[in-house]
Amino acid sequence: MHHDSNAKDPIVILSGARRLPRADILVDNKRPGLFSRFSTTHLGGLAIAGALKHTKVDPKKIGHVVMGMAQHSHRDSIYGAQGMRARGGLPNDVPALTVARICGSGAEAIAVASEILLAGMRHDPERPFYVAGGAESMQYPFCLYTYRGKAVGGSTQKYGPVDVKQLPPGTHLQDMLLMSLYDPSAGMAMANTAEELARRYGITREQCDAFGFRSQTLAKQARDAGWFAAETESVVVEDESHEPRTITHDTHILDDASLAGMARLRAAFEAGGVITAGNASAVVDGAAAMVLGRESDAKAHGCAPLARVVGMGVAACDPQIMGWGPVPATRQALARAGVSGAQIDHVEINEAFAPQALACIRDFEAMGIDPEKVNPQGGAIALGHPLGATGAILTVSCAHALQRKKERYGLVTMCIGGGQGITLVLENATLS
Repeated sequence: MHHDSNAKDPIVILSGARRLPRADILVDNKRPGLFSRFSTTHLGGLAIAGALKHTKVDPKKIGHVVMGMAQHSHRDSIYGAQGMRARGGLPNDVPALTVARICGSGAEAIAVASEILLAGMRHDPERPFYVAGGAESMQYPFCLYTYRGKAVGGSTQKYGPVDVKQLPPGTHLQDMLLMSLYDPSAGMAMANTAEELARRYGITREQCDAFGFRSQTLAKQARDAGWFAAETESVVVEDESHEPRTITHDTHILDDASLAGMARLRAAFEAGGVITAGNASAVVDGAAAMVLGRESDAKAHGCAPLARVVGMGVAACDPQIMGWGPVPATRQALARAGVSGAQIDHVEINEAFAPQALACIRDFEAMGIDPEKVNPQGGAIALGHPLGATGAILTVSCAHALQRKKERYGLVTMCIGGGQGITLVLENATLS
């Protein structure tokens, strides 16, 4: 049923797909996060360096970098993938493209890199491999609006820094992270779109808490069993006493999660709502990267592929139920891959909010996808959702999980603010 040129010479993810640990934006909700000193390009660079270190591809064979990023959150963010390329150690003659599809950016970067490779118009036999992935520092700034052209102190503000002591009383800064979560086209914030799905699907607070507890329990189990070790690139940071500290694990995983503890948390977004801090995705910094190429080029260069990218889908929906986007995207991706829901062995869905994931899982079940195969290593409630990085992180996790479990088909999917969904179907390339 494959009906694209990909079937003959598919795009493969080479060994060396790596992600960074995901670090909370604050430590204990009190102090700057472990990665607070890194910009998005820093994080992406660390992921690229990690991917290159663990692959057999000669870096001189890398022809292009495609990296996802959701928000221009730092002074160097305008350089995006170019900054990540430089920090990742690739030379100046390698071009780089930044891709933005909000929460789906990391998956979209893999899709775009794959499509450029398949189209062939830019194919360079000397450099047939691409780096793809995503990064996001959620250390978003506080912003001051409408002061350009205003009198500040003794001059009119055109360029440059603003002397805060000269600002009139009542001036306030806006939190870019908080503001970015409100979608004017939906007329509501992201969390409220998930509350809307809870209403439409009859999903209860108890079901949301049970799902949050499952995520934490399975993530802790996966961490403790060492399942994340092969995919994670450790990061060395300076701690508060300026001593080096190696970060190897996702920091939001709870060692003492309990259903009773989750039940005590108050509804965070609506009176009587179902979403709390315990059943919504954690706000973290993170990144992931991988090397992609055509299977024929991988063979010619003696590189063992980890997974094939056999299907992809992007779909849109009403922005008021943006979290439902994975459902139509997954239908598309499965049809294009010629794979049935029942054949899917492992699913990584971004748990933006518990009711959003539960609504999708219910519709996935109607497609033949077993709910027990969804996020068996936990998800974003325990691990976090660094916007533009998540699609790439989940792809890395899925590819490694298929290899570890010797399973054939994996699905990576996420909802996208504004009302979209994106899905990739992976096939384990290490099975005979």
